[in-house]
Amino acid sequence: MLIAQILKLKGDAVFTASPNESVAAVAALLHSRRVGALVITEADRVVGIVSERDIVRAVAESGAKALSDPVSQHMTRDVVFALPGETVDSLLERMTDRRVRHLPVCEVEARLIGIVSIGDLVKSKISEVEAEASTLKAYIST
Repeated sequence: MLIAQILKLKGDAVFTASPNESVAAVAALLHSRRVGALVITEADRVVGIVSERDIVRAVAESGAKALSDPVSQHMTRDVVFALPGETVDSLLERMTDRRVRHLPVCEVEARLIGIVSIGDLVKSKISEVEAEASTLKAYIST
């Protein structure tokens, strides 16, 4: 399955924040939006990504003071992206290798069109395997 197909099924909503937002404000957004990561944008350009893990690391390293820091001090700047034409298998491998759980999806001109999580990819893979098993069972029983 291609990433574009997953985005059609799950939708293309991407929650973003400004690099100047405080870590506390971003944590509140993560909680209220019920997501594990926010893409950090500046003038419609992706400049980073921040996950729950980044926030926990910031608080562990700097204490409660980290909550008032701008998120730009704690976000991941080296963002790993996905393209809509890539396969689930290739992204599962990339996410495992890079140890990330969320990939922003961009078109050729770096326009943000969605985001996929490891959960989205695993769900897709499970559906694919279940469909294959069902087809094989039907074939065997006829």
